[in-house]
Amino acid sequence: MKKSLSMLGAASLLMACVQSACAGSDPGEQQFRALYKELVETNTTLSSGSCTLAAERIAARLKTAGFPDADLHLFADPAHPKEGGLVAVLPGSDPKAKAILLLAHIDVVEAKREDWTRDPFTLIEEDGKFFARGVVDDKAQAAIWADTLVRFKSAGYVPHHTLKMALTCGEETAGAFNGAEWLTKNRRELIDAGFALNEGAGGELNAAGRRVSMTVQAGEKVAQNYRLEVTNRGGHSSRPQKINAIYQLAGALKKIETFSFPNQLTDGSRGYLKGMARIQAAEGHPDVAKAMLAVEKNPKDARSVALLDSRDISWATMLHTTCVATMLDAGHATNALPQRARANVNCRIFPGVSQEEVRLALVKAINDPAVKVETLEIRGENSAPPELTRAIMEPVEKLTAKMWPGVPVLPILQSGATDGQFLNAAGIPTYGISGIFLTPDLGNIHGLNEYIGVQSLMEGRAFLHELVRSYAGQP
Repeated sequence: MKKSLSMLGAASLLMACVQSACAGSDPGEQQFRALYKELVETNTTLSSGSCTLAAERIAARLKTAGFPDADLHLFADPAHPKEGGLVAVLPGSDPKAKAILLLAHIDVVEAKREDWTRDPFTLIEEDGKFFARGVVDDKAQAAIWADTLVRFKSAGYVPHHTLKMALTCGEETAGAFNGAEWLTKNRRELIDAGFALNEGAGGELNAAGRRVSMTVQAGEKVAQNYRLEVTNRGGHSSRPQKINAIYQLAGALKKIETFSFPNQLTDGSRGYLKGMARIQAAEGHPDVAKAMLAVEKNPKDARSVALLDSRDISWATMLHTTCVATMLDAGHATNALPQRARANVNCRIFPGVSQEEVRLALVKAINDPAVKVETLEIRGENSAPPELTRAIMEPVEKLTAKMWPGVPVLPILQSGATDGQFLNAAGIPTYGISGIFLTPDLGNIHGLNEYIGVQSLMEGRAFLHELVRSYAGQP
């Protein structure tokens, strides 16, 4: 795309790309595919991979596109040499205008070859889908950000606002070095920006593959692990005692299973419920629409919340803190009474609620002094959601209307957690926007045989490229 191309011409080119599923119509698509393939096939798991290598490979591509060394900042903590990252800068024309930060993590969840149908670290295109670990989370957006900067640089485009891209490691593993957190504490000047764009939301497809909505994340929960532990003196298994550490722990976990935190709302979840209610009514589900509007008015409406939970668990989980047992460790011998029993409980904490509040709620729900509840490593502050302004929403709405007429744009509170928690806490408002439509199973991210639709990826590439240009050109 030439620098002199008008916005109308850019929109026409964009629509032509969408209508043809971007299958070869964009001369830069093969370059993007190569970048994406290289990034996906660079193993970045904590156990055996290297984010540093992935960051170096992306930096090399940016340098080939014309980025000087002074605008490419590779970083790594000496104690974590394989968990490095990259900050790349495309200077804007107005040094007084606040920068825009493009954030993505390049580490991925572990994947065992013996469990997968295909090699998880080989990008496979099959039946209109890409398969591999990280093809969605989060190397799709990381590759698109890098590709966007390459295209801007190659075209000689100079944005009004400086554009910064931060590719970081450590988002997927609690207790590991986290690049986003490190940057906020050690190199804040590198990533300082008026706002940031990140993962955390995107397009929703229904089971039939029809586009339902485009979502924009305005706030997220914070992940926090707690350890439940019961200890006693144990003994010989031939002499069972009334007090048994495993049974006590099991009883505590059953209480957590049935415990519910109070429902709450944010501006993001209110907006989602209102918008999705209209969609559900139009699709012939008036009961669901009515329940959504009832919950939006009164989040304590238990009957309406139960209906939403029965239809789509993601609708209910965005309303409150959730806690679930994820790991167990108990006993020391098959013929001995357990001296220790432990469980990990993973909580996703509602914005503004402290980790200590949740720990105390668990203690109260368990109601057994023999069960110790310990807060494990705290990854970051639980800050309030960023304000969802018209300056953020309007470009998304306009571009969505051009690319996918009739698809509504809805704000959303993310039930998961992203590195946005570190940026929001550091005073950089961070919004989840991807433009990538995913099926109801979210491409099986974190699970076996992770996948993404090729068309969805290419459309997301086109969407984010134009969206960043729109933001970057704002006065």
